[in-house]
Amino acid sequence: MTTETPRWFKSSYSNNGGACVEAATNLIATDGVVPVRDSKNPEGPVLTLTPDAWAGLVGFARQATV
Repeated sequence: MTTETPRWFKSSYSNNGGACVEAATNLIATDGVVPVRDSKNPEGPVLTLTPDAWAGLVGFARQATV
């Protein structure tokens, strides 16, 4: 098993003063997970989602912004 480092990113829509999350979707292929964290606390806890749960969260967020 390879140990890949998360490549954290924020949405291009996250210009809201810092109240956003970061995700590392690069780990889907190697580990089958999407780590998610608070962008204001990068050393804090990380929520690990399945790819399906991540897709559901993104879909929910898109609906909430319409």
